[in-house]
Amino acid sequence: MSSTLFEKIINREIPADIIYEDELSIVIKDIQPQAPTHLLIIPKKVIPKLSDGLEEDKETLGHMMLVAGKVADLLNLDDTFRIVINNGAKAGQSVFHLHLHLLSGRSLNWPPG
Repeated sequence: MSSTLFEKIINREIPADIIYEDELSIVIKDIQPQAPTHLLIIPKKVIPKLSDGLEEDKETLGHMMLVAGKVADLLNLDDTFRIVINNGAKAGQSVFHLHLHLLSGRSLNWPPG
């Protein structure tokens, strides 16, 4: 089975602009930003989609949300950001390794699209 793009980044096989890393996750800048700040919060454990998460993944899933807050503080985002999770191709997911999008730095309208 081939590695996902994000596994290759985690394993340092391909470069990325890493903002934060800990034992469970890595945070990188999105290469196609949709806002002045557009980060991807990626668990090191491969979970293809949010809907594929299991009971045993709840620590990892909760940790990702806490990392979002921590990174927002580190970058002085003033508690003004949006978290987006795309679940499946029709929802816009293009890499099947769960990740959170953290967007900030401009007004974000609702509904998002």
